[in-house]
Amino acid sequence: MAKVYIMCGKICTGKSTYSQILRKKHRAVILSVDEITLALFGQDAGDKLDYYVEKSEELLYRKSAEIIETGTNVVLDWGFWTKKEREYAREYYSSRGIEYEFHYIDIGDEEWNRRIDKRNRDVIDKKTDAYYVDDGLARKFSAIFEKPSPEEADVWISAETGEVRRKGELK
Repeated sequence: MAKVYIMCGKICTGKSTYSQILRKKHRAVILSVDEITLALFGQDAGDKLDYYVEKSEELLYRKSAEIIETGTNVVLDWGFWTKKEREYAREYYSSRGIEYEFHYIDIGDEEWNRRIDKRNRDVIDKKTDAYYVDDGLARKFSAIFEKPSPEEADVWISAETGEVRRKGELK
């Protein structure tokens, strides 16, 4: 049976990079909200970005279930920043008999800020199509993000060390 791998973590923690590893390892399709919104609106979504993100997530939930029906694994590459979002995902997939696994990338503030700076330089230099994260956006995301409890994550990854722990190893 195919499985959904759900990425959880703040922006600039390495979720997209890790998603690529999971894609190759599990022969999965990556579904990314940022990929959709950046392709359609670039950096110019403005005040409507939250609306576009919500609509993209709704579409990707439906598409993920369709892809799973074909026997293909799926990686959901967006943040699942709140407990409510994570609970919704659990309910969505559980109610459809779809196996899922939460992968959380944990990051300290110093490393997080370093990665935001690097990403912003790469955006300016056109080395990436990712979103530019100004101070206001970083504060907004930091205020919204609710770190999952060990019970919520099936896999816990340290962004700094690369250490990977599975659910039974978490405390």
